[in-house]
Amino acid sequence: MPTDSFNAIEVVKPGLATSVQDAGRQGYYYVGIPPSGALDQYALRAANLLVGNPEDAAVLECTLLGPQLLFHADALIAVTGAEMTPKIDGVVQACNVALRIRAGSTLSFEHVKAGARACLAVAGGIDVPMVLGSRSTYTLGAIGGHEGRRLQKADRLAIGAARARAREGAELPAALRAPLSAEVELRVLPGLYHHRLTDESAATFFEDAWTVAPEADRIGYRYKGGRPLRFREREQPFGAGADPSNIVDACYPIGSIQVPAGLEPIILHRDAVSGGGYATIGTVISADMDLIGQMQPNHKARFVTVSMEQALAARANYQRRLARLADYFRTT
Repeated sequence: MPTDSFNAIEVVKPGLATSVQDAGRQGYYYVGIPPSGALDQYALRAANLLVGNPEDAAVLECTLLGPQLLFHADALIAVTGAEMTPKIDGVVQACNVALRIRAGSTLSFEHVKAGARACLAVAGGIDVPMVLGSRSTYTLGAIGGHEGRRLQKADRLAIGAARARAREGAELPAALRAPLSAEVELRVLPGLYHHRLTDESAATFFEDAWTVAPEADRIGYRYKGGRPLRFREREQPFGAGADPSNIVDACYPIGSIQVPAGLEPIILHRDAVSGGGYATIGTVISADMDLIGQMQPNHKARFVTVSMEQALAARANYQRRLARLADYFRTT
């Protein structure tokens, strides 16, 4: 690879919320450092496999409005996840295909047509320092990624050495692409504090359609539009706040659902804090977390209750999907 690969990508326009992400930072949540990583893990792996990278290599996660990038070195790229059509020097290209971009060319994106987050993989991976075992950006903690933050104009990114197996024109078959929908069902395992809801609210939470609010981000997705939830009356224990949804502090798993004041459910995602004083009424199962990352404001969700056995079966099925994806590229 040419020597200018150390400053291979120059940010002309950063897009709305573009950051470096990989498979995530594991093992530190207990001290308050969340996993971070791509919100759509399937798209991350698909993009990397298209350009011959390890599945967990660092990519650029592009949210709703993609960046404009000037390449100072030849590279092989692929865009997966949201339907955010790439353009090379203004010429429309395909998503889900390995594309050759030449030094001096500019990559830009059309407005997103479906989904919310695209993964842009570059053969060799985005080469930023490893922090606690990951290159993922955690903006609240200002660690990982490029200087611990989202990309800004005039940033320069290095790319690593590409594998020899990377090839232009590799394509993700339609059967292996995840569907993108403006209305989804999210499976929920009722949580430790689900019993705090009244019987009526425990039912209406699963009956109503909920709409993604504009505040949705990598920390948490806020939903609105359903009927307010009521908590059973009780004398708040020492250490809990006055809000009926308050508890004495507890741990929050990724995907847990809290409902401050009983009004707008918030699903905590990969940059969320690890604990706090709100009752978690349930947890979206891990197999459905990618779906949340592809929801735009005003998209709709319905919550569906599942058992632990069903949640584990869904997780196993998701792992099989990842295995089929990897097997396809291993054999082609």
